[in-house]
Amino acid sequence: MIVACSPLRSHVNLSTIMRTAGCCGVKEVIATGNAKVDVRIARDGVEEVALTVKRSLPPVLKKLKEQGYLLIGLEQATGSENLHEYCFPRKCVLVIGAEREGISQQCLDLMDAVVEIPVWGLPFSYNVATATSLCLYGGLCVPLRTRIRTRIRTVSDRLRLGRPSGIGLHCTPATHTRPPHLK
Repeated sequence: MIVACSPLRSHVNLSTIMRTAGCCGVKEVIATGNAKVDVRIARDGVEEVALTVKRSLPPVLKKLKEQGYLLIGLEQATGSENLHEYCFPRKCVLVIGAEREGISQQCLDLMDAVVEIPVWGLPFSYNVATATSLCLYGGLCVPLRTRIRTRIRTVSDRLRLGRPSGIGLHCTPATHTRPPHLK
């Protein structure tokens, strides 16, 4: 997955997105406009995540689409899908809108899908860095964890029932390997 950001006003937001991207195994963030990262906020994300800065987002998205990436917008829009019900493809670009304005119509027209995070109170939207963090963790890390947990249950059930699966599944909390969907 690649994260592509519309021009962000706050360098704090971009820095937070870089840090979260690093934590979630994302290897590239594309930023547009006057993009600067505060290393005190982004921490190791600066070293782990490649930052590419471009002037404008639509040409970048068109090029990525030609390379076979699916474009997934994070936006409250008509026809958007609930983040909790969406399964992110392996080769995709998560497109993030600007503070207040969101994703431009020109970029929205390029999207293959749009997801949104449910909001139950006021204000009606999350901060852009918070929304990106929720999407990266909820859309990538939690589904993977659920798949692993289901697999572990299946293997343990087979062993409990005396039917070895022949699968060597080793899962320890201390193991920090890159999730298979991000390799």
